[in-house]
Amino acid sequence: MSVHTKTTQNSLAPVAQKFILHWGEMGTRWGINRTVAQVHALLFISPRPLPADEIAETLAVARSNVSTSLRELQGWRIVRVVHVLGDRRDHFESIKDVWEIFRIISEERKRREIDPTLHVLEECVQEVKANPQGDPYTRERLTDMREMLMAMTGLFDEVIHMPASTLKGVLKLRGKVVTMLGKKAG
Repeated sequence: MSVHTKTTQNSLAPVAQKFILHWGEMGTRWGINRTVAQVHALLFISPRPLPADEIAETLAVARSNVSTSLRELQGWRIVRVVHVLGDRRDHFESIKDVWEIFRIISEERKRREIDPTLHVLEECVQEVKANPQGDPYTRERLTDMREMLMAMTGLFDEVIHMPASTLKGVLKLRGKVVTMLGKKAG
């Protein structure tokens, strides 16, 4: 065990263990590898940057899994490399601002998932509109889907680029917006 190792799996507080395990489980439900999510959780609650070998030891996972997880988290832009004076190893830290994490992950998911879907929908709508003998029902379904995704993307872009203080205020309004605008029977 290295001199720098101050935290091990056995010395993690029970609440830290609970959070890390749960974050890993939730990661799998969100389509994220369990180890990636656990590495993020550990770095998020760690008060100091951690080297990869300490992360591996703390989580009791292979060093290669930690390296892969750190690369993925860096690709998501929520973990970064930092250097510690007197230690040649790379250390890693998570962004600590939960609003910034939310913004970055949301933007990445939009870029990776929604944008390609919108692109294909646009192509499909153009193809079905170009064919006068095309199925009008399919045209309507695809057009409706494209319009909904475009509207939601516009709303998303507005929300995601709000300052955190404004976003917090908007979130406090939640159900009040429907009340202010009047409930519409569906």
